[in-house]
Amino acid sequence: MSKKIKKSAALEYHELPTPGKIEVVPTTKYATQRDLSLAYSPGVAEPCLEIAKDKSQVYKYTAKGNLVAVISNGTAVLGLGNIGPEASKPVMEGKGLLFKIFADIDVFDIEVNTENVEDFIQTVKMIAPTFGGINLEDIKAPEAFEIERRLKEELDIPVMHDDQHGTAIISGAALINALELSGKKIEDVRLVVSGAGAAAISCTKMYCALGANKSNIVMLDSKGVIRKDRPNLNQQKAEFASDRNITTLEEAMQDADVFIGLSMGNIVTQDMLKSMTENPIVFAMANPTPEISYQQAIEARQDIIMATGRSDNPNQVNNVLGFPFIFRGALDVRASEINEEMKKAAVLALAKLAKEPVPEQVNLAYNETHLTFGTDYIIPKPFDPRLIAVVPPAVAKAAMESGVAKEPITDWEGYKDKLLNRMGSDNKMVRLLRNRAKTNPQRVVFAEAEQISVLKAAQIAWEEGFAIPILLGRRDTIENLMSEIGFDAEVTIIDPKSDESIDKNKEYAEIYWKQRARRGITKLAATKLMRQRNYHAAMMVNEGNADALISGYSQSYPSVVKPIMETIGMAANASRIATTNLIITDNGPLFLSDTAININPTAEELIHITLMTAKTLKTMGIEPIIAIVSHSNFGSAKSESSRKIRKAVAYLHENHAELVVDGELQTDFALNRKMRNDQFPFSKLKDKKVNALIFPNLDSANITYKLLKEVNKADSIGPIMMGLKKPAHILQLDASVDEIVNMTAVAVVDAQVKKKKIRKSK
Repeated sequence: MSKKIKKSAALEYHELPTPGKIEVVPTTKYATQRDLSLAYSPGVAEPCLEIAKDKSQVYKYTAKGNLVAVISNGTAVLGLGNIGPEASKPVMEGKGLLFKIFADIDVFDIEVNTENVEDFIQTVKMIAPTFGGINLEDIKAPEAFEIERRLKEELDIPVMHDDQHGTAIISGAALINALELSGKKIEDVRLVVSGAGAAAISCTKMYCALGANKSNIVMLDSKGVIRKDRPNLNQQKAEFASDRNITTLEEAMQDADVFIGLSMGNIVTQDMLKSMTENPIVFAMANPTPEISYQQAIEARQDIIMATGRSDNPNQVNNVLGFPFIFRGALDVRASEINEEMKKAAVLALAKLAKEPVPEQVNLAYNETHLTFGTDYIIPKPFDPRLIAVVPPAVAKAAMESGVAKEPITDWEGYKDKLLNRMGSDNKMVRLLRNRAKTNPQRVVFAEAEQISVLKAAQIAWEEGFAIPILLGRRDTIENLMSEIGFDAEVTIIDPKSDESIDKNKEYAEIYWKQRARRGITKLAATKLMRQRNYHAAMMVNEGNADALISGYSQSYPSVVKPIMETIGMAANASRIATTNLIITDNGPLFLSDTAININPTAEELIHITLMTAKTLKTMGIEPIIAIVSHSNFGSAKSESSRKIRKAVAYLHENHAELVVDGELQTDFALNRKMRNDQFPFSKLKDKKVNALIFPNLDSANITYKLLKEVNKADSIGPIMMGLKKPAHILQLDASVDEIVNMTAVAVVDAQVKKKKIRKSK
């Protein structure tokens, strides 16, 4: 259901709030004159002198060791071709963004205005002292081969052309596992490689390094099979020229075991697949259109093992599984190069990871019940949080064993912890939520669709393909706003006050009146309430005409909660309604409960809030580590507040021993592992990273949430409603478009989970 990205949306994304996608951020203090004197003159002279005496000290006193250059001349950009250096810059910035969010590597993108190989090489060599590594990007073949070869020879830092080696590494891992599943040996299989560019050549070299026999390989370019008798072959193509007397792809596919596609879309037919051997392996990796679609391939052969470059098919060959983590490992041991041993180590690490039990967080992100190694899962998923702790160590070890590591690692467990801690600052929680929502979009009713921010959020949710919006409000107003923002989808618009809603209002009023007749509600009053958007929207969800509700952007919290409570009400197993807010912090996601409902909860209510919060975290694929916070630590102060916390904790320890929760704790001790371990080694939270805080009252929770949000400019999602029978979520007043979109994703996931439970109970 994912919609094509609009030109206006893409341009706006790159222009606002500031042009481009990356910026330079200071990493040291700069508040005082002393700070500035240390940062620049005269203090900067000291590290300069140390580096002048010993160049290796540049890694100690500057950012070089975590800085990669993404360099291109724009001659082979994505599917756009030779568009020049300036036009390639958005792509290079995007690559820098991926380096940062997946492996915490800083990037300067550099666009070089030359197509001359020698000029390009000399330019990179002259700026190389700035960087810890060089990522070559989008350079056309065959020049790319010579540029990478020369730079690897002449520089003493890692250099890799990702277009060549990224696909080779990821597809190599997939091939190892596909061969295992098919019961074939790599040295015996017949391979057909469609394409002879940088990626195809590099992939084929990798397969040979893994054991493939060159005599069993047939490579094709735009002229057909590359044969040894063809004149004027360049060195790269000549290496894989065949002596078989065939000329076409159709002939090459006859009795082939493996097809590798790195060429163009729709060139492979179902008959070609049928001519392959049993359990054929087909990697159709042309993007965005594969050489043969996944649907056509599995229709042609039930025994096929299929991979593509697309995220909407199983087994996506995605370079983001490789390059961030390969450079991470190379930088962390100060490798002088990225050699074949390091690339092969990445291949084997990825192949092995696909065979290990998949974390629940990954299953949830892809809406899978239980991802397991098999024909539809031969390579890890890009959102797998284990990648950062698996691939870099493998690469670093290979660098050490092959003699190119200048700073070997000795404490591998400490290194893995450091890698995992690097990933606390990104927004992967948001990506996971939206990705999971996209797997099964739900109908979300937006009760305030006349508000342009709400409408923009509905548009984004629709275009990203994770929600089916239902818009409530005056039709003419909504349609005019939709035209203004370019929201041209055919979505449902409902005006509860219009004549077209009379029958539905009567139906809803009858249901509501029967529910509330003994609570002072007349039929006339019920009918009037159904003309109000929040009541109408809530009844839509209650009666199954919508799957989830979003409201509260322009109205007070109590005025939105009341219709939800009166129509939808609490879940059968809930005794309280509560809320939690998800804050995206530099140390990872942090949930705060209860930020909006319970003013001064009792010990029993704190127990229920804690259990609901734990359930919410598990729903999102996170193992809950919960601290119930206070002004005191484990009885250091005697107050009604601390006593009720101790009572709640005692109950949870006795009756929910499986739950990692403790308190009462001051917030700094809850969040600072070292402080907590030193002072309270007996705590159930020892050595744990707390990801949820339960507050003793609404004041402390709400104040903390809003303080974090405003002072730290932290991204937030919430308040997320907990304990309702059906999904309904209430926005903060004047929530940003991003906050509304994220809440929509939460609402969709909530609906997915609740529907799943209903199906299981039947």
